[in-house]
Amino acid sequence: MKKVFGLVALLALVSLGFGQEAAEAVAGAGSTLGDGLIAIGAALAIGLAAIGVGIAQASIGSAGAGTLAERPQAFGQILIYLVIPETLIIFGFVIAFFLNGQIG
Repeated sequence: MKKVFGLVALLALVSLGFGQEAAEAVAGAGSTLGDGLIAIGAALAIGLAAIGVGIAQASIGSAGAGTLAERPQAFGQILIYLVIPETLIIFGFVIAFFLNGQIG
C-alpha cells in the first residue's frame, strides 16, 4: 500500500510541472530542446549519484553501528568509511555545474 501511495504522489508531483502554462513559458523564453536535455542530464547526474550514495551509506551505516556496539574506539574509522561515498555526490554536483554552464 505504501508503494502505491508513493507512486501516486510521485506521478501527481511530476504532472504538476508539465501543464500548458509551463510549456508556453518555456516556449516564450527562447529555450531550445538542447537546453532542456542538458538540464535533464544535470538533474540525472545529481539524482543518480544521490541514490548511489544512499544505497552505499545504508550498508556502511548498518555495519558501522554493529561495529561501534562492539568496539567504540573504531568511531574515527567508521566515520571515514561513511564520508568516502560522499565524493560521488560531489562529482555529480561538479558535472551538473559544468552542464549548467552550457545552457543559454
